[in-house]
Amino acid sequence: MSMHKSLVSKNKLERQRSVLTRAERLKILGEDGRWKDGDSVFGLPKVRTIVVTKVGKKTKKAKEEPTAEGAEAAPVEGGAKAAPPAKQKKK
Repeated sequence: MSMHKSLVSKNKLERQRSVLTRAERLKILGEDGRWKDGDSVFGLPKVRTIVVTKVGKKTKKAKEEPTAEGAEAAPVEGGAKAAPPAKQKKK
């Protein structure tokens, strides 16, 4: 038998909120220097919420994958990744 939707575990109920409380907004604005003690708490500017994403674990394959045999990987200028080779059209 499956569990009813209303009976979810506590950790599933915790998620990123899109609206912050006034105290949370004041804290963020104070850290950015956009609000000081004594300023009005009404008409506060908007504060962007921070979305936290989970990063998956890197596999061992990606770390241990050797480059072409006998050839060293040439460094790319600017530290950017090289683009994959273009695909050729078959006629």
